Amino acid sequence: MQLRFLLVTIPIGLQLSFTSCENAAASHEQSGDTTIKEAKEPTVLNTLDTAAWRIQVNNLANGVSSGRWPVKTAYPLAGAILPFKRIVAYYGNLYSKQMGILGELPPNEMLARLKQEVKKWEKADSTTPVQPALHYIAVTAQGSPGADGKYKLRMPFTQIDKVLEMAKQIDAIVFIDIQVGLSNLQTEVPLLEKYLKMPNVHLGVDPEFSMKGGQKPGTVIGSFDAADINFTSNYLAKLVKDNNLPPKILVVHRFTNPMVTNYKQIKTRPEVQIVMDMDGWGESERKIGTYYHFIATQPVEFTGFKLFYKNDTKVVNRQQVMQPEQLLKLKPRPIYIQYQ
Repeated sequence: MQLRFLLVTIPIGLQLSFTSCENAAASHEQSGDTTIKEAKEPTVLNTLDTAAWRIQVNNLANGVSSGRWPVKTAYPLAGAILPFKRIVAYYGNLYSKQMGILGELPPNEMLARLKQEVKKWEKADSTTPVQPALHYIAVTAQGSPGADGKYKLRMPFTQIDKVLEMAKQIDAIVFIDIQVGLSNLQTEVPLLEKYLKMPNVHLGVDPEFSMKGGQKPGTVIGSFDAADINFTSNYLAKLVKDNNLPPKILVVHRFTNPMVTNYKQIKTRPEVQIVMDMDGWGESERKIGTYYHFIATQPVEFTGFKLFYKNDTKVVNRQQVMQPEQLLKLKPRPIYIQYQ
């Protein structure tokens, strides 16, 4: 197993009936100030406020002097969420109380708690409005092969529909997350297209459970290559252009170097905003170390930071998860915050 900076022990998917759920579900831009090509019939805004965009990305860089941040990319299409808003998301699966806060609490209690976290972030950084989000694991890695031998389980669409209904209650956006197991993004992403066509639905992908060597999920840490991420962002970009949507957000989880290979070849696009999310758990010093080792030093576009209500607090002398004020000191500042 690759040496990792943090040891992550997230449960491997859900041990449910494969047949019941499967049947139910059936060039990195370096151009700087690039002119935005508007959609034929924009559905959100006619133009992007490029001056405000530059101010916000410079604010996120937080005084970085290395030249890595802010990343030089083309402007996003009009209607982009990032960097104008910070996303604060609750992560999990409705079938499991162990996979995250989203499925651990009754919906009303979960949404109320998310709103409390949103208020904390709004207070800590009054310059950046907060966009609440529900980040739902729609494809979970499994410890058994299942009917297709791919060690993954697709959630029934009825569960995704429930998450969408919850999100409406607090004007949240939704992320659909994929753990491919022995499958791949080329197979799994198109199966969720009807949801990805919705303007309020975005995508997360988890290299940890991408078993390119054919191993059982959880026995080694998996990986995605730039080619996998480029396929996914290109697919999303086509949906944006074909359906006249605002830009999609693509979250890529990461806590080791080998989890994402050839990062310099990852392409950014005006239609898709890529977030590299620090996904490790543990004491704050180690989490920050992971962020600086594998996220800040390998810039793609935006950064994220994951907080674990349980695993982060198991460490000796650690009484609470990291607070917004601590994360806002990071260079660069994360614009996507996920709670599990």
